[in-house]
Amino acid sequence: MADTRKSGLGGMGLWLRKKVVDPFVKILRRGAEPKQLALSTAIGISLGVFPIVGVTVCLCGLAIALLGSSVNAPTVMLANFIATPLELSLMIVFLRFGEFITGGGHFPLNSDALKKVLTGEASMEIFRSLLNALLGWLVLAPLILGGLYVILLPVFVILVHKFNNPSGPKGNSPSSTDLKLRVRDN
Repeated sequence: MADTRKSGLGGMGLWLRKKVVDPFVKILRRGAEPKQLALSTAIGISLGVFPIVGVTVCLCGLAIALLGSSVNAPTVMLANFIATPLELSLMIVFLRFGEFITGGGHFPLNSDALKKVLTGEASMEIFRSLLNALLGWLVLAPLILGGLYVILLPVFVILVHKFNNPSGPKGNSPSSTDLKLRVRDN
């Protein structure tokens, strides 16, 4: 009996398909509006790059609660999940941009700074750098949100049409029994 587990890049592709692609296709097939999907994705990514690790799920939950039916909750959470690698890579960008806005000094990102952090000598510097990163995100988040919405809207118009069209390449056209039932119900 052959081992069906995948390892290496094949396993990564399988994981990516199971955790990202399949849920995304299910969302598209449920018939959400392109504007709602574009807004939901833009919100999920914009909140997903918040510079404090572990807070993004709560922020997305709060956004879903506040915006209600204006957003698609699974899309917001999926976009948040997808944004995790971006969150980690953009922390320094937000930090440096916040330092630029405030005119404050740069928080050093080297081994000496790590030593100070571990010994507790840099607590005020860490707090200041955290505030700078938050300020950088607060200024850039509306631009990220708006830019993503403008870019994603035409993409979702195409994708919703492709995945929501019953006679499309992957869908089945309705059977004659389905058509008769629909006519009789009216």
